[in-house]
Order: sequence, then structure tokens, then C-alpha cells
Amino acid sequence: MNPNKIYLTKTDTTVGFLSQDYKKLNKIKKRALNKKNLIEVDRLNTLKNFTRVPDKFKKQIRRAKKTTFIYPNGNSYRVVKDERHLEFLQKFKWMYSTSANLSGEKFDKKWAFKMSDIIVEDKEGFFEGEASSIFKINNYKIKRVR
Repeated sequence: MNPNKIYLTKTDTTVGFLSQDYKKLNKIKKRALNKKNLIEVDRLNTLKNFTRVPDKFKKQIRRAKKTTFIYPNGNSYRVVKDERHLEFLQKFKWMYSTSANLSGEKFDKKWAFKMSDIIVEDKEGFFEGEASSIFKINNYKIKRVR
């Protein structure tokens, strides 16, 4: 499996594009190439390779499901708990992730299939689910963004 390909798969929250090449993701979504993307990680130890987790919020981050945290370094990360999606993600340890639609648009299966290099679909198929909750944290406080 090539981590730089664009994978279309059901994430823990919705249908998404995943890759370790964030510029490819931004290009197909037609947004600025330097725009930051969410990074999904397979476990807390992988997250520690990217950022320092403030002690005050370690327990909350470890227990959170379908929740994205924006860290003091300005990047956003989600530790995946969903078993099906985790099975895919563990092959790579981490991947950039974005919803499988044009910015501001609804999910279009034909367009998403055309834009992806590899389609990972299970018997349940694809669906547009609820977006994750987002919290912004620093060393002292936490603020709900979405």
C-alpha cells in the first residue's frame, strides 16, 4: 500500500479522502495547497511523534471518540477509535484526512470515485455522516470550536 496515494474510505465520522500527501488532498478539494489538514493517528503513541499532549487534557484526549483536537502547535489531530477505520489506518500509522467532497459541497459519489486512486469500501457502502467535534486546547484551557 502506497501512503502517498489518495484513498477514498469511510472514516470514523464520514466518507473521506486519506493520504500522507496533504498537497494532493488540497489540490483535489480545490483549496490552498498550504492549508492544514486533520491528521488521523492510530494511537496515542503515534500522536506523541507529532505534538506534545498537555498533561491537563491527556485523559480527555485518550477517551474521546469522534473528536478532533487543535493543539498548541496549530495542527489538528484525531486518535481513531472506530474498529473498522482503525484497521485501515493501522497499516499507515497516520494519514492526512479530509471529507470526500469539494469545499462547501455535499458528498458526490461519482466525483469522489473519480478523484481517488484507491477505493476502500465495505459491505455497508459510503454515507455522509456527522462531522467530528472540534476542541482547541492549549496548556491551560480547552474551547469548543464545533
